[in-house]
Amino acid sequence: MGKSFFLLTVISIALGSCGGQTERRKIYSDTLALAACPLFVADSAMNYIKEQCAFGPRVPGSSASEACGDYIVKQFERFGAVVKEQRVEVTAYDDSKVPARNISASINPESANRILICAHWDSRPWADNDPDPKKHHTPVPAANDGASGVAVMMELCRLIQQQPLNVGVDFVCFDAEDMGTPDWAEDSNSRGNTWCLGSMEWAREARARGYRARYGVLLDMVGGRGSTFSREQVSRQYADPVVELIWRLARQLGYGHYFPMKDGGALIDDHVNVNRVARIPCVDIVPYFEYGPSSFGPTWHTVSDTPENIDPHVLEAVGQTLTQLIYNEVAE
Repeated sequence: MGKSFFLLTVISIALGSCGGQTERRKIYSDTLALAACPLFVADSAMNYIKEQCAFGPRVPGSSASEACGDYIVKQFERFGAVVKEQRVEVTAYDDSKVPARNISASINPESANRILICAHWDSRPWADNDPDPKKHHTPVPAANDGASGVAVMMELCRLIQQQPLNVGVDFVCFDAEDMGTPDWAEDSNSRGNTWCLGSMEWAREARARGYRARYGVLLDMVGGRGSTFSREQVSRQYADPVVELIWRLARQLGYGHYFPMKDGGALIDDHVNVNRVARIPCVDIVPYFEYGPSSFGPTWHTVSDTPENIDPHVLEAVGQTLTQLIYNEVAE
């Protein structure tokens, strides 16, 4: 990976759990009322991660990227979404021109009441944080840092197809997020913003056409073993009411261990462009590790970012919280 307030309507009574059929039970809480919603299937999301990684590293402009992009389009269409693509050319840190492909999948595209869920789907071209310097020029498999967020969105889309909503949901897969200047490049700290190139193009286009969503949620690295998600500071600056809602929902659903009421750092990630350029309040759900070689976890930008290092329980914690968030919405 590299301040407007709006109304969030929380609806009442039941939390649904399902397996085959939807079973509903009432939960009484002194905080938030929980709507009936389907059960997020972590094993399903895990399969989507493996299927993306099977193409190889999805480096922008590569044949693996093109093939995986086609797979992403087909999956969202299979789950009933209306898919559109934005193909652009971005400039990398070394001034080379690279093709990028943003993929948007919309549920209820006619609805003016919309939620944005997003993640990047590209792989970093260089494993420049790998403990073995010989691998620093090797592309990252990107099971967590890319595929996990897309997999959660795919499973959410599948659930919505089975249990429809009356709100609009836009799932956006950003390309070229992870092409930031590698650590081994000369003047790596003086080349300006070379990260999140796909979301910048998406945000500019979204603002130009007047796209609006009530809020957005960015999913970045949401499956790594040992992950917990602190409250990121750019998210709190622009979308603090949504931050509080998500973390409270996670706690009520029994995932408080994964979503501690702690503050993390302020990050350059795709949500910065969504907040500042598209002007949509957007939260970043991103891990924070207090100890280890990186605050993003031991596999960050290494060749070890593989499906074997994904924890389905982490996927479940994020996925079920997002499922509850979406089903708590009521169209106005």
